[in-house]
Amino acid sequence: MSRLQIGLSSHDAAAPLIKEHQLQVFVRDNNVDQALRVLKKKMQREGVFREMKQRRSYEKPSERKNRQKSEAIRRARKAARKQAQRDGLIPDTRKKKLLDGRKDGQRPELRRLPSI
Repeated sequence: MSRLQIGLSSHDAAAPLIKEHQLQVFVRDNNVDQALRVLKKKMQREGVFREMKQRRSYEKPSERKNRQKSEAIRRARKAARKQAQRDGLIPDTRKKKLLDGRKDGQRPELRRLPSI
């Protein structure tokens, strides 16, 4: 089993704090495609792609402050909405699983229309 290790560092004038992302993916049975899929998923979870997209162009400090403030507001609203759903104050908007005796993964039966 070999190991694929990628170190991503963000050295930029816009970023006074240097962040190091160490991602490590194991390559099993020379299956590089599967290791790349795992690596992409880890990078997505870490927010590397989003950060790279943001750093394509310069972001003024005032714009960065406004973006961070709006992201914080969005996170707070989402947390409050989830808490209200857990408390039963507002209905849960997620799709509910059907509990009519079917096993998971089975297709619903087609209803036949009455023939005229």
